[in-house]
Amino acid sequence: MATKEQVYEALQTCYDPEIPVNIVELGLIYDVEVNEDKVAVKMTLTAPGCGMGPMIASDAQQKILGIPGVKDATVDLVWDPPWEPSRMSEEAKQKLGVG
Repeated sequence: MATKEQVYEALQTCYDPEIPVNIVELGLIYDVEVNEDKVAVKMTLTAPGCGMGPMIASDAQQKILGIPGVKDATVDLVWDPPWEPSRMSEEAKQKLGVG
């Protein structure tokens, strides 16, 4: 069975193509649930109109499905609460020059 840590590690290899920081450090992952061989993730985007959203969600799903023991993965895009820069890790803030 996969662990939340494995899911977060896999998600750290997913990037918004417009931002050189992974989706975990950007604070886009709101929730990860692991239930035996199924993983459900709730994530958001930096902006609701981001055209890359479906691609990023699909990439995240593929990375999760690559974890041994995972047979099903869903990645839902959610908009509540809205993303804000304060959700980013300190490292991400430094990389992007956000105070």
